[in-house]
Amino acid sequence: MNRSLHPLLVVLAIVACSAADSPEAARDTGAPGRSGAADVVASDSTMVVPTEARVPSDEPPVVVFLGTSLTAGMGLEREADGYVSVLAQMADSASRPFRAVNAGVSGDTSAGGLRRVDWLLRSQVDVLVVELGANDGLRGQDPEALAANLEEIIRRTREAYPEALFVLAGMEAPPNMGDRYTAAFRAVFPEVARSTGAALIPFLLEGVAGVPELNQDDRIHPNPEGHRRVALNAWPVLEAVMGEVMDRRVRR
Repeated sequence: MNRSLHPLLVVLAIVACSAADSPEAARDTGAPGRSGAADVVASDSTMVVPTEARVPSDEPPVVVFLGTSLTAGMGLEREADGYVSVLAQMADSASRPFRAVNAGVSGDTSAGGLRRVDWLLRSQVDVLVVELGANDGLRGQDPEALAANLEEIIRRTREAYPEALFVLAGMEAPPNMGDRYTAAFRAVFPEVARSTGAALIPFLLEGVAGVPELNQDDRIHPNPEGHRRVALNAWPVLEAVMGEVMDRRVRR
Protein backbone atom coordinates (compact mmCIF):
# COMPACT_ATOMS: atom_id res chain seq x y z
CA MET A 1 0.00 0.00 0.00
CA ASN A 2 1.37 3.41 -1.00
CA ARG A 3 1.32 5.53 2.15
CA SER A 4 1.00 8.69 0.01
CA LEU A 5 -2.69 7.86 -0.34
CA HIS A 6 -3.26 7.70 3.38
CA PRO A 7 -3.34 11.42 4.19
CA LEU A 8 -5.71 12.10 1.28
CA LEU A 9 -8.32 9.77 2.68
CA VAL A 10 -7.81 11.15 6.14
CA VAL A 11 -8.57 14.65 4.81
CA LEU A 12 -11.79 13.49 3.20
CA ALA A 13 -12.83 11.44 6.21
CA ILE A 14 -12.26 14.32 8.55
CA VAL A 15 -14.37 16.64 6.40
CA ALA A 16 -17.26 14.19 6.51
CA CYS A 17 -16.82 13.65 10.24
CA SER A 18 -16.95 17.38 10.87
CA ALA A 19 -20.06 17.77 8.78
CA ALA A 20 -21.74 14.97 10.72
CA ASP A 21 -20.87 16.40 14.13
CA SER A 22 -24.07 17.27 15.96
CA PRO A 23 -25.68 17.24 19.42
CA GLU A 24 -27.69 14.24 18.25
CA ALA A 25 -24.49 12.30 17.64
CA ALA A 26 -23.36 13.13 21.15
CA ARG A 27 -26.69 11.98 22.59
CA ASP A 28 -26.41 8.71 20.75
CA THR A 29 -23.44 7.78 22.94
CA GLY A 30 -24.80 9.46 26.03
CA ALA A 31 -22.08 12.09 25.85
CA PRO A 32 -22.70 15.52 27.33
CA GLY A 33 -23.00 18.52 25.02
CA ARG A 34 -19.84 20.31 23.92
CA SER A 35 -18.98 23.46 22.00
CA GLY A 36 -16.02 22.06 20.03
CA ALA A 37 -14.31 25.47 20.17
CA ALA A 38 -11.37 24.77 22.46
CA ASP A 39 -8.21 23.11 21.19
CA VAL A 40 -6.94 22.16 24.63
CA VAL A 41 -8.87 21.26 27.73
CA ALA A 42 -7.04 21.64 31.02
CA SER A 43 -8.43 20.68 34.39
CA ASP A 44 -7.24 19.97 37.89
CA SER A 45 -10.33 17.88 38.61
CA THR A 46 -9.97 14.40 40.00
CA MET A 47 -12.41 11.78 38.79
CA VAL A 48 -13.56 9.48 41.57
CA VAL A 49 -15.39 6.37 40.43
CA PRO A 50 -17.72 4.85 43.04
CA THR A 51 -16.71 1.42 44.23
CA GLU A 52 -20.04 0.00 43.16
CA ALA A 53 -19.35 1.05 39.58
CA ARG A 54 -16.38 -1.28 39.32
CA VAL A 55 -17.01 -4.62 37.68
CA PRO A 56 -16.05 -7.78 39.61
CA SER A 57 -13.02 -9.58 38.22
CA ASP A 58 -15.12 -12.58 37.16
CA GLU A 59 -16.94 -10.37 34.64
CA PRO A 60 -15.48 -9.84 31.14
CA PRO A 61 -13.04 -6.92 30.98
CA VAL A 62 -14.56 -3.68 29.74
CA VAL A 63 -12.86 -2.12 26.71
CA VAL A 64 -13.92 1.46 25.97
CA PHE A 65 -13.32 2.80 22.44
CA LEU A 66 -13.08 6.60 22.54
CA GLY A 67 -13.08 7.96 19.01
CA THR A 68 -14.58 9.60 15.94
CA SER A 69 -16.93 8.50 13.16
CA LEU A 70 -14.57 5.65 12.36
CA THR A 71 -15.24 4.17 15.77
CA ALA A 72 -18.93 5.08 15.61
CA GLY A 73 -19.25 3.12 12.34
CA MET A 74 -20.66 5.98 10.30
CA GLY A 75 -22.52 4.85 7.19
CA LEU A 76 -22.75 1.19 8.14
CA GLU A 77 -26.15 -0.49 8.10
CA ARG A 78 -25.28 -2.81 10.97
CA GLU A 79 -23.38 -2.06 14.16
CA ALA A 80 -21.97 -5.58 13.93
CA ASP A 81 -20.00 -4.55 10.83
CA GLY A 82 -18.00 -1.87 12.64
CA TYR A 83 -14.42 -2.56 13.62
CA VAL A 84 -15.30 -2.37 17.33
CA SER A 85 -17.80 -5.21 17.02
CA VAL A 86 -15.44 -7.17 14.77
CA LEU A 87 -12.70 -6.87 17.40
CA ALA A 88 -15.07 -8.17 20.06
CA GLN A 89 -15.85 -11.16 17.83
CA MET A 90 -12.15 -11.79 17.26
CA ALA A 91 -11.51 -11.61 20.99
CA ASP A 92 -14.23 -14.19 21.65
CA SER A 93 -12.66 -16.53 19.09
CA ALA A 94 -9.24 -16.09 20.72
CA SER A 95 -10.62 -16.82 24.21
CA ARG A 96 -9.96 -13.24 25.26
CA PRO A 97 -13.56 -11.99 25.53
CA PHE A 98 -14.38 -8.45 26.55
CA ARG A 99 -17.39 -6.16 26.77
CA ALA A 100 -17.02 -3.38 24.23
CA VAL A 101 -18.26 0.16 24.91
CA ASN A 102 -18.43 2.21 21.71
CA ALA A 103 -17.84 5.89 22.54
CA GLY A 104 -17.34 7.11 18.99
CA VAL A 105 -18.72 10.54 18.02
CA SER A 106 -18.53 11.90 14.47
CA GLY A 107 -16.36 14.98 14.12
CA ASP A 108 -14.78 14.69 17.54
CA THR A 109 -11.35 16.16 18.24
CA SER A 110 -8.92 15.27 21.00
CA ALA A 111 -10.31 18.20 22.99
CA GLY A 112 -13.82 16.85 22.52
CA GLY A 113 -12.72 13.42 23.68
CA LEU A 114 -11.14 14.99 26.74
CA ARG A 115 -14.37 16.80 27.53
CA ARG A 116 -16.22 13.47 27.39
CA VAL A 117 -13.81 11.29 29.29
CA ASP A 118 -14.97 12.11 32.82
CA TRP A 119 -18.49 11.10 31.83
CA LEU A 120 -17.18 7.79 30.45
CA LEU A 121 -15.23 7.15 33.63
CA ARG A 122 -18.45 6.85 35.60
CA SER A 123 -18.46 3.24 34.43
CA GLN A 124 -15.79 0.56 34.51
CA VAL A 125 -12.77 0.87 32.22
CA ASP A 126 -10.27 -1.99 32.03
CA VAL A 127 -8.81 -0.99 28.66
CA LEU A 128 -9.16 2.36 26.89
CA VAL A 129 -8.65 2.45 23.12
CA VAL A 130 -8.13 6.05 21.95
CA GLU A 131 -8.90 6.82 18.29
CA LEU A 132 -8.65 10.61 18.19
CA GLY A 133 -6.61 13.22 16.35
CA ALA A 134 -7.64 13.08 12.70
CA ASN A 135 -10.02 16.02 13.07
CA ASP A 136 -7.33 17.97 14.92
CA GLY A 137 -5.17 17.54 11.84
CA LEU A 138 -7.81 18.88 9.47
CA ARG A 139 -8.27 21.97 11.63
CA GLY A 140 -4.53 22.53 11.76
CA GLN A 141 -4.48 22.41 15.53
CA ASP A 142 -1.18 22.46 17.34
CA PRO A 143 0.36 18.97 17.56
CA GLU A 144 1.55 19.86 21.06
CA ALA A 145 -2.07 20.55 22.03
CA LEU A 146 -3.07 17.19 20.55
CA ALA A 147 -0.38 15.46 22.57
CA ALA A 148 -1.44 17.26 25.75
CA ASN A 149 -5.07 16.24 25.27
CA LEU A 150 -4.22 12.60 24.59
CA GLU A 151 -1.93 12.47 27.61
CA GLU A 152 -4.59 14.06 29.82
CA ILE A 153 -7.23 11.55 28.66
CA ILE A 154 -4.92 8.73 29.68
CA ARG A 155 -3.90 10.45 32.92
CA ARG A 156 -7.49 10.92 34.05
CA THR A 157 -8.40 7.37 33.17
CA ARG A 158 -5.40 5.98 35.02
CA GLU A 159 -6.24 8.17 38.02
CA ALA A 160 -9.74 6.70 38.15
CA TYR A 161 -8.65 3.14 37.27
CA PRO A 162 -4.98 2.63 38.22
CA GLU A 163 -4.85 -0.82 36.63
CA ALA A 164 -6.34 0.24 33.31
CA LEU A 165 -4.34 -0.42 30.14
CA PHE A 166 -4.28 1.75 27.03
CA VAL A 167 -4.16 1.44 23.26
CA LEU A 168 -3.46 4.51 21.11
CA ALA A 169 -4.41 4.49 17.42
CA GLY A 170 -2.05 6.44 15.19
CA MET A 171 -3.43 8.76 12.52
CA GLU A 172 -2.09 10.92 9.69
CA ALA A 173 -2.48 14.67 9.06
CA PRO A 174 -3.63 16.10 5.71
CA PRO A 175 -0.70 16.73 3.36
CA ASN A 176 -1.79 20.28 2.50
CA MET A 177 -0.67 21.33 5.98
CA GLY A 178 2.94 21.01 4.85
CA ASP A 179 5.76 18.60 5.57
CA ARG A 180 6.74 20.15 8.90
CA TYR A 181 3.21 19.94 10.28
CA THR A 182 2.53 16.42 9.02
CA ALA A 183 5.81 15.17 10.48
CA ALA A 184 5.11 16.80 13.84
CA PHE A 185 1.58 15.41 13.82
CA ARG A 186 2.73 11.89 12.98
CA ALA A 187 5.30 12.01 15.78
CA VAL A 188 2.65 12.78 18.41
CA PHE A 189 1.32 9.24 18.60
CA PRO A 190 4.54 7.29 19.26
CA GLU A 191 5.66 10.05 21.65
CA VAL A 192 2.43 9.90 23.65
CA ALA A 193 2.57 6.10 23.64
CA ARG A 194 6.08 6.22 25.08
CA SER A 195 5.27 8.86 27.70
CA THR A 196 2.11 7.12 28.92
CA GLY A 197 2.99 3.46 28.44
CA ALA A 198 0.15 2.96 25.95
CA ALA A 199 0.35 0.28 23.29
CA LEU A 200 0.52 1.84 19.81
CA ILE A 201 -1.26 0.96 16.57
CA PRO A 202 1.05 2.82 14.15
CA PHE A 203 -1.67 3.72 11.61
CA LEU A 204 -5.19 2.41 12.13
CA LEU A 205 -6.21 2.85 8.47
CA GLU A 206 -3.19 1.01 7.05
CA GLY A 207 -4.24 -0.83 3.89
CA VAL A 208 -7.70 0.77 3.93
CA ALA A 209 -7.08 4.45 3.24
CA GLY A 210 -7.27 5.19 -0.46
CA VAL A 211 -8.50 1.70 -1.42
CA PRO A 212 -11.88 2.16 -3.19
CA GLU A 213 -13.10 -1.40 -2.70
CA LEU A 214 -12.63 -1.11 1.08
CA ASN A 215 -14.60 2.11 1.42
CA GLN A 216 -18.19 3.17 1.02
CA ASP A 217 -19.47 4.92 -2.10
CA ASP A 218 -18.28 8.24 -0.70
CA ARG A 219 -14.74 6.79 -0.72
CA ILE A 220 -14.41 8.24 2.74
CA HIS A 221 -15.70 5.82 5.34
CA PRO A 222 -14.73 2.13 5.38
CA ASN A 223 -17.33 -0.37 4.27
CA PRO A 224 -17.83 -3.63 6.20
CA GLU A 225 -14.80 -5.21 4.54
CA GLY A 226 -12.77 -2.08 5.27
CA HIS A 227 -13.78 -2.23 8.92
CA ARG A 228 -12.65 -5.85 9.04
CA ARG A 229 -9.26 -4.73 7.75
CA VAL A 230 -9.14 -1.98 10.36
CA ALA A 231 -9.88 -4.62 13.01
CA LEU A 232 -7.05 -6.75 11.66
CA ASN A 233 -4.72 -3.76 12.00
CA ALA A 234 -5.76 -3.24 15.60
CA TRP A 235 -6.08 -6.83 16.76
CA PRO A 236 -2.40 -7.80 17.27
CA VAL A 237 -1.95 -4.83 19.59
CA LEU A 238 -5.25 -5.27 21.41
CA GLU A 239 -4.75 -9.03 21.71
CA ALA A 240 -1.46 -8.50 23.54
CA VAL A 241 -3.11 -5.99 25.88
CA MET A 242 -6.01 -8.34 26.57
CA GLY A 243 -3.52 -11.08 27.29
CA GLU A 244 -1.98 -8.88 29.97
CA VAL A 245 -5.42 -8.19 31.43
CA MET A 246 -6.14 -11.91 31.59
CA ASP A 247 -2.75 -12.68 33.14
CA ARG A 248 -3.34 -10.11 35.86
CA ARG A 249 -6.67 -11.69 36.72
CA VAL A 250 -5.15 -15.15 36.95
CA ARG A 251 -2.46 -13.86 39.34
CA ARG A 252 -5.02 -12.35 41.74
